[in-house]
Amino acid sequence: MDSTNQRPSRLVVTIDGPAGSGKTTVSKMLAHRLGYRYLDTGALYRAVAVAAQQGGVDPADGAALAQLCQGIDLDLQEGGDGLRVLLNGEDITGRLRAPAISLLASTISARPVVRRFLLTTQRSIGAQKGLVAEGRDMGTVVFPEAEAKFFLDADPHVRACRRYEELQAGGDGPSLDSVEEQMVQRDRNDTTRSVAPLKPAVDSLRIDATHLTPEQVIARMMTHIESKR
Repeated sequence: MDSTNQRPSRLVVTIDGPAGSGKTTVSKMLAHRLGYRYLDTGALYRAVAVAAQQGGVDPADGAALAQLCQGIDLDLQEGGDGLRVLLNGEDITGRLRAPAISLLASTISARPVVRRFLLTTQRSIGAQKGLVAEGRDMGTVVFPEAEAKFFLDADPHVRACRRYEELQAGGDGPSLDSVEEQMVQRDRNDTTRSVAPLKPAVDSLRIDATHLTPEQVIARMMTHIESKR
């Protein structure tokens, strides 16, 4: 058989969708099932948000953000307790899901200077194939040539409840009403921004996970992935 017509055995898989849709849980499970690496691109933007918060950088100040990015060293490390995110050598994993960081990350992710800073890193990882990348523009912007693309969504209230439970598991957190209000605001920010707005790739498989377990979502994804091999 002509090798140019053969499908790749190891793929780049993208999973996009709004906050609380189950992307992180499903992406980790799928990566483990496939034996692929897992890339949480949202964690990269959250890490930049932490750096901006620490440095008192105004997210609307492009020049200040550019200077901030020049001094950032990000490292993602897989450990026995999951993915750890290091910012200039400091483990900031425990700070990434704070509501204030979530909103700041949503704002920062729309800044071209930040997107350029992280785009090269993400694509260099994807060039090696065998990757499950989750985020908001993985299939539309970062990996437009990905072989298997998914857009995972769920009812907004269900998504808010899931995020609320995550935050409560980590200790005292905000109220459910507060989480839902912030999630609606973040959805609005992500879908209306001029740079890489959150939307399904035209060639993605859309999955509504409102009434599905992670295992059921994985089953649908695996069927689609097998058709791409």
